[in-house]
Amino acid sequence: MGYNSAVAQDDRQDIISQLADRGQEALGKIGDLNLHGGQKLLQSANQLKERADELQRRLRGLDALEQRVDALEKKVDQLSKSAKPAPRKTPAKPKPKPKS
Repeated sequence: MGYNSAVAQDDRQDIISQLADRGQEALGKIGDLNLHGGQKLLQSANQLKERADELQRRLRGLDALEQRVDALEKKVDQLSKSAKPAPRKTPAKPKPKPKS
């Protein structure tokens, strides 16, 4: 990653922050309107944000659980390899009796 990629990343962050600022401004203007629909829209947007935050928290918890499951699967594999029974020996065939 050279200078150009760092500049491009800064540009993307600037654009994203500008969009976020404009989105907040728009929501503020909608909230300032004394329209019933505007207040309802603002409440819905806030609820959506809260739900998205909760979903993110839950997903982070799933990552930790996945790591634990992977570690446990490796341990089970190791234990199953070391606990394999010895191969069965087939009983020797009895020698035929000589004919008298």
